[in-house]
Amino acid sequence: MPYHIAFDISHKPRGKIDDNLTELRDSLNSNDFICYNFLEVPITEDSLKPYDILVFVCPDFTRISSHEITSIVSWVKNSGGGLLLLSHAGGDKGRGSNLSEISEQFGIAFENDQVLDDRTNLGLENIPLISAFNIPHPITSGIDSLCYRSGCSLTIIGSGAFSIADSNETSEPFSCPLMCVTESGIGRVCCIGSYEMFRDKIGGGFQCNEHSKLALNIFQWLVSDYRMELRTKADTPAPIPQIIKDSTQIKEQLANSTNFLHKDDSSSDIKFSINITNNRELVALLKTLQNQINSTKIIIDKLVETAISAEDKVIQPENQIDAELQKTSAEIRDEVIIEINREKESGLTSLPPKPESLKKVLAKDSPDLTLKPAPKLKTKAKSKKELKDEKAGLETKLNSVEDLLNFIDKKHTSGKLNDDEYNKRSKKLQTNVKKTKKRINIIDKLLEK
Repeated sequence: MPYHIAFDISHKPRGKIDDNLTELRDSLNSNDFICYNFLEVPITEDSLKPYDILVFVCPDFTRISSHEITSIVSWVKNSGGGLLLLSHAGGDKGRGSNLSEISEQFGIAFENDQVLDDRTNLGLENIPLISAFNIPHPITSGIDSLCYRSGCSLTIIGSGAFSIADSNETSEPFSCPLMCVTESGIGRVCCIGSYEMFRDKIGGGFQCNEHSKLALNIFQWLVSDYRMELRTKADTPAPIPQIIKDSTQIKEQLANSTNFLHKDDSSSDIKFSINITNNRELVALLKTLQNQINSTKIIIDKLVETAISAEDKVIQPENQIDAELQKTSAEIRDEVIIEINREKESGLTSLPPKPESLKKVLAKDSPDLTLKPAPKLKTKAKSKKELKDEKAGLETKLNSVEDLLNFIDKKHTSGKLNDDEYNKRSKKLQTNVKKTKKRINIIDKLLEK
């Protein structure tokens, strides 16, 4: 029997099942799950009852209201709901969200840091390979290694919650929870600090060897015994596509915050009658409703893009590759060498196929790929926009490193970190801080010219 998963899209998620989580969606849909875009605002306990699992995929610069949090917690505890919370490097502070306000109701908190590992990784320190699984658990069953891409760490703050995967001893922060679970009332909760490990077509994403198995394990575990019994007895109806009843009112609200919509736009108007006499007509009706939802989704996606355009780099139209690959050919060459060598030495994971534009870069430079180092770029050749983008990235990195310094200070003060290890880690991080600040100062001087 199928179980129904609601992927929230009302709170500006960075991950969407019709955009960058399509591989996850297709995998789930082929394994007794049905994925839905969940449009409800505000979220209520009644609106969640038809669903077995609710997923927040890294809300971005938006907050879940206290009333919604109360409804979600009640749904988990009293209706046996399964809740999956996925965050990103920087945690709530970095993303301008409040996922921890939900997770803390279940004894778990997302930290405002980034898990780095310059020894055990997939070519870059922010893509560590993790194999520290604490105790046998259905979610990590059959899993030997995971890639924890661009994720934050977690903290256990309440009884009943526990970690099922930790960062490495060589990581910063080290030996910290990365995946936590708990059972609350008759429901279940799973929190993970990296949503990017489930993203499409990126190194360390869903195409990693064991990530599809991990995802299936997670969603199978999140279906509580209570929900299984409900579905077996057919006591709970399947969700139906959500209908926007008053499209005019919603368009007016959207128009107040952006000029994306025009007053005479009627793309989200619903014009059909319900007169079902057989299954074929029901399917036709559901397809019609789905089309209306897709129209609404396009509007929401455009608004989200407008809201975050100041944060994200603009991708050039001619370069149809992931934003993570928007780098110079020299930088790409360096990373490819690292990943090719690592792939030869270890069978832990396989990288996704390279985009066509990246293949052209490799084809052009392949004769000298391993014979000479990549030429260094001259900072003075960068435009002001490129310098500002670089500065923004460095400031984000600086905040993460400073958070790590505070973290190990707390570990040392509490006696959980000895003096030698503390001095070694602290010295390394302080050196990183100095280098980063120095580069920021150089960029500031260049911008003043």
